[in-house]
Amino acid sequence: MKLFRSQSVAVLIGSTLWLALGGVLAADPAGSSTPKTAAATIEDSVMCQCGCNQTVSACNHEGCESKAEMQAMAEKEVASGKDAAAILQDFVLKYGTKVLATPPPSGFNLTVWILPILGGMIGLFLAVTVVRRWRRVPARVGAAAATPVDPEMLAEVEEEMKRLV
Repeated sequence: MKLFRSQSVAVLIGSTLWLALGGVLAADPAGSSTPKTAAATIEDSVMCQCGCNQTVSACNHEGCESKAEMQAMAEKEVASGKDAAAILQDFVLKYGTKVLATPPPSGFNLTVWILPILGGMIGLFLAVTVVRRWRRVPARVGAAAATPVDPEMLAEVEEEMKRLV
């Protein structure tokens, strides 16, 4: 039975890693997996540089010059026939990697993709460990309650009860 539990945990961890790494490897910040290469797609993939910490399409500042400039650049490049990856590369060349809404899964940025998965696995392990410990506690309590009672004490309690009734 114990071997079965450890195998189940190993299968769970292995499948979680497989899914996580598949998601990291399949992640495409350029959005080139879809044939649609429109300015709106690009605007969802780049951050506005006005300091609002939102994508260009979600920037809610009235008269935001950064938003207008980036929208114009995206529309111009889409009209020139460039694909999404090339347009995003142009944004990175102009503004740096901070312009990308989704960090590329390489180098130090890979930690953004891996740490949540690793944290989830550690949390799952801790939860399983705590539940297993909680399940063992009642067995110890039941064993402690089955200790024999001192016969002299039992006799005294019975006499006291007879006197009260």
